[in-house]
Amino acid sequence: MEVRNADNASPAPASPAPSLKQPKPPPNHVDSASVSQRLQKELMHLMMSGDPGVSAFPEAENIFSWIGTIEGGKGTLYEGLSYKLSLRFPLDYPFKPPQVKFETPCFHPNVDQYGNICLDILQDMWSSAYDCRTVLLSIQSLLGEPNIESPLNTYAATLWSNQEDYKKMVHKHYVDGGEILES
Repeated sequence: MEVRNADNASPAPASPAPSLKQPKPPPNHVDSASVSQRLQKELMHLMMSGDPGVSAFPEAENIFSWIGTIEGGKGTLYEGLSYKLSLRFPLDYPFKPPQVKFETPCFHPNVDQYGNICLDILQDMWSSAYDCRTVLLSIQSLLGEPNIESPLNTYAATLWSNQEDYKKMVHKHYVDGGEILES
């Protein structure tokens, strides 16, 4: 009978060693301090940019809630009009877009009766490379160049082809809740 000592024994199957690594946070995890810091940088960049007709500032002391203003571009049906917007930045900004709404009534093919905006960069085409300035400039551009193929307000999209009647509706909606700028 053959006897094996422990040194000659077949090695027991190795059990996996417990991992000492910490679990990795999800790739889009951002702490609120870094989001706050980014928003402060964006605010400074927006203030220093000198872009005509766009501005935004935090509402009270909340860096995640801003009030923005855009003016209708020169040569558009919105020229001379100023619109107030609300911007709400999520805690996972810039990986998710801000929620932006018109607070001033706005008659536009891509704006519904509640102020919601249909703009690709605020939805499926969002990129973390965008910032508040990009969003405001895009909305300002959208005023003069609506996407009538993807309307939230089908009546406005239909009326767009008759610029004279369209302008009357823009001003009618605006006068109900906005201010006309002095030229």
